[in-house]
Amino acid sequence: MDSRNLLLFLAGSVVPSFVVALLATYAVRRYAPAWGLIDQPGERKVHTLPTPRGGGLAIWMGVVGTFAIAQLLLLLATSVPAIEALVPDFARPHLAGIWSQSARLWIILAAGTALAILGLMDDRGGLSWQLRLLAEFAIAIVCVWLVPDLRLTAFVNAPLVTGALSVLWIVALINSFNMLDNMDALSGGVAAIAASMLAAVLLLAPDPQTQRPQLFVAGLLLVLVGALLGFLWHNRPPAKIFMGDSGAYFIGFMIAVATLLASYTSYQSERRHAILAPLCVMAVPLYDMTSVILIRLLSGKSPFQPDKNHFSHRLVDLGLTKTQAVLTVYLTTATCGLGALLLHQVEWSGAIVIMLLIGCVLTLIGVLESTARRTIKR
Repeated sequence: MDSRNLLLFLAGSVVPSFVVALLATYAVRRYAPAWGLIDQPGERKVHTLPTPRGGGLAIWMGVVGTFAIAQLLLLLATSVPAIEALVPDFARPHLAGIWSQSARLWIILAAGTALAILGLMDDRGGLSWQLRLLAEFAIAIVCVWLVPDLRLTAFVNAPLVTGALSVLWIVALINSFNMLDNMDALSGGVAAIAASMLAAVLLLAPDPQTQRPQLFVAGLLLVLVGALLGFLWHNRPPAKIFMGDSGAYFIGFMIAVATLLASYTSYQSERRHAILAPLCVMAVPLYDMTSVILIRLLSGKSPFQPDKNHFSHRLVDLGLTKTQAVLTVYLTTATCGLGALLLHQVEWSGAIVIMLLIGCVLTLIGVLESTARRTIKR
């Protein structure tokens, strides 16, 4: 794909969802109070004024609305020659393949919608963590069962094992982005960076089987990026609206599914370490979730009890402002994600260096944070 076609692909994926989400967020902000979607200040909250939430509805609309329009245009392009002639040259050979992926796409979007509704119910009245976790596992299991190739690449000939790992991966990312949603523009910004990095990997690293860019999954991620950017316009500090659980559940699920749908390497490849790309990109959300759970357990608290021990909170404890803390998380996410762009180009020794560098970055952050926590206790 040359630079012109790449720009057309990027613009065609990002711009429509950006516009839809941008406008939809205005509507959600207006009607959120009537819908009972107001986040009140509290002990573990960093905002001081009642703020609308439910911005996840706008993100959902940006993604689903864009794909609904694209599906209609695809139907017309495959049945009306005059409309097919308007399709860019690079995309025309892929129309049949994209059409064949439609059923799989809408199963995924239906599952994401179910999770957004679950999050919306929690945003409105609050649900027990047991019920939420049960529903997340149920939706993930159904999605993995209905989409046969939605499997973690582990080079293990054991469908039950890879299926179980895939379900755990989906649930882990759903909750990691939900936990990360604790400061203005934080979870949405990290998700936009992560999705952009993954899309870049799929466009730069060809599919091991076809040796072509993975346009379907990359397009899915870029549409999500556009919707996130449209929402972030309203969520930037001081935030005029929060995404809420509906948004965190939806974006975590969509990114998790995209990582499972992508092909990073083949069994015959000498660079099977490329399967570690999602771990590089997701290093910060997973670090935040894991470290928070450990801190809570070591303090004798439930791992599901909300608090202010998250990555961003700990950076503020170091003396950073909230904006500086968010930008630091962004930079750490981008630093770790850049390693994913190199994995398919290096040998095992290079892959080990990349993973060690990411480990060093997270360890350095951990050392600084632990110093701040000890100082505060004194």
